[in-house]
Amino acid sequence: LQTDGTGKGVVNILAADRLLQSPQLYATFLLWLMSELFERLPEVGDLDKPKLVFFFDEAHLLFNDAPKELVDKVTQVVRLIRSKGVGVFFVTQNPIDIPDVVLGQMGNRVQHALRAFTPRDQKAVKAAAETFRQKPGLDIASVVTELGVGEALVSFLDEKGIPSMVERAFVIPPHSQIGPIAPDERRTIITSSPLFGHYEKQLDRESAFEVLKGRTEAAPGGGAAAGPAEKQADFEARLKTQRDASEAKAAADAARRAPKSQNPMGGLVEAAAKSAVRAASSSLGRQIVRGILGSFLGGGGSSRRSRY
Repeated sequence: LQTDGTGKGVVNILAADRLLQSPQLYATFLLWLMSELFERLPEVGDLDKPKLVFFFDEAHLLFNDAPKELVDKVTQVVRLIRSKGVGVFFVTQNPIDIPDVVLGQMGNRVQHALRAFTPRDQKAVKAAAETFRQKPGLDIASVVTELGVGEALVSFLDEKGIPSMVERAFVIPPHSQIGPIAPDERRTIITSSPLFGHYEKQLDRESAFEVLKGRTEAAPGGGAAAGPAEKQADFEARLKTQRDASEAKAAADAARRAPKSQNPMGGLVEAAAKSAVRAASSSLGRQIVRGILGSFLGGGGSSRRSRY
């Protein structure tokens, strides 16, 4: 939150062209960013003008295939963050690209021309006309299809928070350069920024994987990771245990389906088969648990496996 030497605000542009290719990641980033601001900024109430304003371009990408829980959370944050002096604008081609629950939180509206060439376009024109506060003598549904370059329908909140009647207006063209600047100009702007020297350094924080790996190696009997030959032997042992368990289970099922024998030895055979199944299953379970824990803990050697 900064201003220049004359007290005017500063425009910061985040180049999110690659981020836009992952809409759900983009939506999650948006939610995180606004949540951080909501938690960190103090309550300021209803300011004459916000101290920070976000313009999210291609906003429809935020809500394409987004889960309901994410949309609900974005709606909640957008509704509450105004009390922190933060304004949010969603920029999109079509008003129907924004969910109604989010669109309902947008008090200030600027609508450029819409062309009704398809049934979806006609639906968008109708939606745009219905979201404005009507002005007597102005047919919004017709006007929105007749707007030219630089024209827009506008409606903003007044000093009491009431949406003003929609007006047909001209938008002042930008008084800046249109198009990319030269590399030398870009470098001059970057080096003259008060933030220069802060974001150029990459910070590689210690990850959770590195922390867990360090704890495992420091633990008694941590040992080195198992080699390819040991992993292959462990896999073959688990496979053999599983095969033995399957054969024992098949024998038990066959004994159970066989006719009851008058020979008292039949009961002993069936009991022995069940005991074998339980033993094999227990052994298989221990092998699987050892394999899973070994994978989580970095595939330790024989000394680690003996502890489990």
